[in-house]
Amino acid sequence: MPELPEVETIARGLDAQVRGQHVQRVAVITPSVVRVGDFSSLVGHTFTYVSRRAKLLLLHLDDSRILVFHLKMTGRVWLAGRDQVLPKHTHLVLTLASQDLLLFEDSRRFGFCGIFTQEQLHHWSFFARLGPEPLECSPETLAERLKGRKARIKSLLLDQTVVAGVGNIYADESLFAAGIHPKSTAGNIPYDQLLTLCASLQKVMIEAIRAGGSTISDYRNAYGHSGLFQDQFLVYGKKGDPCPGCGQILETIKVAGRTSTFCSHCQVLY
Repeated sequence: MPELPEVETIARGLDAQVRGQHVQRVAVITPSVVRVGDFSSLVGHTFTYVSRRAKLLLLHLDDSRILVFHLKMTGRVWLAGRDQVLPKHTHLVLTLASQDLLLFEDSRRFGFCGIFTQEQLHHWSFFARLGPEPLECSPETLAERLKGRKARIKSLLLDQTVVAGVGNIYADESLFAAGIHPKSTAGNIPYDQLLTLCASLQKVMIEAIRAGGSTISDYRNAYGHSGLFQDQFLVYGKKGDPCPGCGQILETIKVAGRTSTFCSHCQVLY
């Protein structure tokens, strides 16, 4: 699933391409991906800018409405040339004034989109319950949300109501960087280690954004290109490889239903 760095990369790329462009035509190929809004009403309206909240992609319109995409596991939103042959799993096509095509495709159809007013968006329960953005607050603020909790630290990092935008990749990478076992109980972790974890999370995400995100299978940026941060993974997806810190073989366990890769020597279980 695209996480914060991937969606941020898409948002920045789309902002550079669609800002100031108006929609000429709309084709909803798969109506089931539309959760709210009349997409024909997009015609004639202009995109003012593109942003992100958690793992949501937000395309802002000149009438204050917002076109929202949740990419889920395999969703992609990108700008194609006018002669692009539509990919097999294309569900929505917006033709812009430049005649370029804004495409939403998703092979597994878990992703969805909708047109929200400002009020609708802020009253949408999923949006309203999102935690703080990890790159828009201090490590101390994030650590305060984690300390004293009885849940596993990996579970909390994945909980979008605790901190927004973190998924399996960046949870594993930041826990390794901080030397914390993913099954540790948050309330047992010393506060200075929680601060180290939160600072590590921010550092890893900043580096991932600089690398254009991580491509494991389906993720592509707004230009249709793969990310490069997967080349910098230290532990994620590397079960059976030697730990880059101590050389011990990396292991996996399940936490919150997700596979977690870790080093039992370098990462302390609190």
